[in-house]
Amino acid sequence: MTDVAASHNPNILPSDMPAPEDDGAASHLTGLRLPDLALPATDNTVVNLARLAGRAVIYIYPRTGVPGQALPDGWDEIPGARGCTPQSCGFRDHFDDLRQLGVAHVFGLSVQDTGYQQEMAERLHLPFPVLSDERFVFATALTLPTFTAAGMTLLKRMALVADDGFIAKVFYPVFPPDRNAADVVAWIRESIA
Repeated sequence: MTDVAASHNPNILPSDMPAPEDDGAASHLTGLRLPDLALPATDNTVVNLARLAGRAVIYIYPRTGVPGQALPDGWDEIPGARGCTPQSCGFRDHFDDLRQLGVAHVFGLSVQDTGYQQEMAERLHLPFPVLSDERFVFATALTLPTFTAAGMTLLKRMALVADDGFIAKVFYPVFPPDRNAADVVAWIRESIA
């Protein structure tokens, strides 16, 4: 499949996708407590990440696309923007690995609304909930890095590993996005060896 066709398929990453650089915007996160607030989830529950016992993995992404719908203008040129669907599929495919390594909770998180996220979670057969930070309360509490595209303010891609509500590891920047879950699995495996 050519890169032109791939630009309309969120499952396929372009070969010339620009890599994001570490701008230091997530360097303050390790060791912080997750904010004590509730976020709506795609399984119709409300989740407070600060109150979860055990290890949690939260991968954060800008926005998922819909197959057959055009991406925002210039999306492929923004370092780190493209790849939300492959990142989500990676965590889906490594879900059992994460559970076997003692991860009690896995979540996706974006600023898209829950209805939009539910369609994506069902279409991709995600075995875990996706959380909506549509009001930017989680992002603001942690001062998460953002970027603006096509008039939208979006979260930069990252993954957090939290133990009993405290951030133990931050993966940022994430590139390529389809390898993020495997990188998290490798880090957890090494940390418990």
